[in-house]
Amino acid sequence: MYSEAGKKQLLEMRESIADQYKKIKGFGLSLNMSRGVPSIDQIEIVKPMLDVINSDSSLVSDSNINCGLYGTMDGLPEAKKLFGDMMDVESDMVFVGGNSSLNMMFDAVGNMMYKSPYDDMPSWSQVEDRKFLCPVPGYDRHFAVTEYFGFQMINVPMRDDGPDMDIVDELVKDPAVKGIWCIPKYSNPTGVTYSDEVVRRFASLKPAAKDFRIFWDNAYAIHELTDEPDVLLSLWDECKKTGNVDLPLFFCSTSKVTFSGAGVAAMAGSDLNMKFFKSRYTLQTIGFDKINMLRHVRFFKNIDNMKDFMNLHKEHLKKRFDIVCDKLDKELVPLDLVKYKRPKGGYFVSVELLDGTAKRVVQLCKEAGVTLTGAGATYPYKNDPDDSNIRIAPSFPSTDDLAKAIDVFCYCVKIAAIETFSQ
Repeated sequence: MYSEAGKKQLLEMRESIADQYKKIKGFGLSLNMSRGVPSIDQIEIVKPMLDVINSDSSLVSDSNINCGLYGTMDGLPEAKKLFGDMMDVESDMVFVGGNSSLNMMFDAVGNMMYKSPYDDMPSWSQVEDRKFLCPVPGYDRHFAVTEYFGFQMINVPMRDDGPDMDIVDELVKDPAVKGIWCIPKYSNPTGVTYSDEVVRRFASLKPAAKDFRIFWDNAYAIHELTDEPDVLLSLWDECKKTGNVDLPLFFCSTSKVTFSGAGVAAMAGSDLNMKFFKSRYTLQTIGFDKINMLRHVRFFKNIDNMKDFMNLHKEHLKKRFDIVCDKLDKELVPLDLVKYKRPKGGYFVSVELLDGTAKRVVQLCKEAGVTLTGAGATYPYKNDPDDSNIRIAPSFPSTDDLAKAIDVFCYCVKIAAIETFSQ
């Protein structure tokens, strides 16, 4: 990845870099760039939502449902419409849940582990060598779910247009392969949006396992950073064309739209899929928090207003992403010490460093008072075979703290590279 000219220039700066790092360690910093957490400023943006419902408000929805009572297990019709528009699916497919889409994904895997949607097939737990496909770098919490349920996780390389579909096509010929994790727009952490060709190839998959499922986690569907956002082709529309309507399970939430700990999540799927999952949810709940659904519906009213509201988040986030990317471009790219793609949306910047240096960079940053996501976290079992990928989360720190943190990061990348070149 590095050039001889960059290596020579870096080694010439060895002493000054070491001196600067020593000074930084004496500053007593305590900065965190480890998780994609909305900042306090972003929470303030959302607080007017709390005024939408108060003790004088009617709790009866436009669909004439009293949201203070039991019932309406799959969610308010108005909320189903809002989330259907967010996921590019029909509203009658949508099941509106609690505050966490990750919870719904965990439940979906757990339900398939216990019972199959098909009477003639065993549950996933009865398949001893069960496997799950994991585009990498990817989302650590996805991988934690399938690790918990005992799946063998198989790495699928991410390209600039999405997962390598030639590899996916080959792997799904194994009937023990039961699913794949996908974040199709502004993927965590790479920021990649799946191309039309990739979406169409997903819709045309011919897995050997009838119970194979695409977990289509559209977590960043409306999370733009530019005025020219990526456009994601509708997987549902493409699956209707191919007849593969049972393949995808769709998920989304407002965790990074409204309150990260008190938003609303939803899932959707074909008639067969939703009948299966609703039969399980009937045993778990008589209905999720309809007052929170009502609050969201009354605040946003429709998807266009929700997208307009996201411009407030974009204003906050863009300047933070610019701080990170501009610093990488200035300090590391000229030395050939980093490869990355400036994201157009989402919550992360994914960087590829010299092989064998990511863990060392994380360690050096920690010693200087900057906490990063652990090296390897973006791979199943926390095992990055090249020890090269680090996920940077710019959202939470103030702009001043973020600038300090990314300065530290750049020094640590240089130090780790010097150590490697000096061996």
